[in-house]
Amino acid sequence: MCGRYTLVTKVKALEKKFNLTGNITFEPNTNISTGEFAPVIANDFPDQIQLFQFGFTPYWSEKRTYVINARSEGDKNKDNNPLYSGSKDIIFKPMFRQSIRSKRCLVPADCFIEGPATTRLNNPFVVYLKEGIRPFMFAGIWDEWVDKSTGELIKSFAIITTVANDLLNQIGHHRSPVILRPEETSMWLDTQLPLNEALQLLNPYPSNEMNAYPISNKIKSPKSNGTDLLEPIGQRLNKEFDYVVYDELKLEGMGSTPARARRNNEGQQTYLF
Repeated sequence: MCGRYTLVTKVKALEKKFNLTGNITFEPNTNISTGEFAPVIANDFPDQIQLFQFGFTPYWSEKRTYVINARSEGDKNKDNNPLYSGSKDIIFKPMFRQSIRSKRCLVPADCFIEGPATTRLNNPFVVYLKEGIRPFMFAGIWDEWVDKSTGELIKSFAIITTVANDLLNQIGHHRSPVILRPEETSMWLDTQLPLNEALQLLNPYPSNEMNAYPISNKIKSPKSNGTDLLEPIGQRLNKEFDYVVYDELKLEGMGSTPARARRNNEGQQTYLF
């Protein structure tokens, strides 16, 4: 699953990088959690950034449901076999079968937080894309729901997950969020694309293009925030550099403003990505 993720890239930087418009207010957030509002690019207005609630509620629900993840396999692959290559039965799930066809979105993120299936966020890891690729885009689905007691209209989203790649298996987790390559994002938003072609995008990201390192379980609290939550408490799972570490991560955007680097060895563990 993917229950926490980070977006500290500023809205203006997102607009510039992806040629978008928008009129939203969003403060950098290192610990986006269930129920919070976060930027998305949805197929109803694909050239805009909108704020949707993280936690999906289908239009027909009697109450809010806050579903954060949608399994690409649906009810198949219940044992989460990482070698599963069968059908993407999300199209048959009552909660998602309309949205997977007509309400798809992109969810920008700079990294995400995951822990072992057994201990979860008691032993969290920052998972990121190498080569400074950030922000990247999760594949998401969305819907709009009306609170009958107040008349309030809520647009909400879930991140689609698939089988774990080798890196998530190293962490001990059984699922991967679907991360789309840049050339796949417009395809995902195109609801005129044949459904079977859209489903072919729901694959684990190559693990050799990702890495992870352990962080403090202070991030376990949804109320916690700040770049200090992303500081390492141990080595990267896979060595990348002989001596590249980071001593500053500017909140104006990891995707737009490079972090200052200083020489050191990985053993001192002061890097943020």
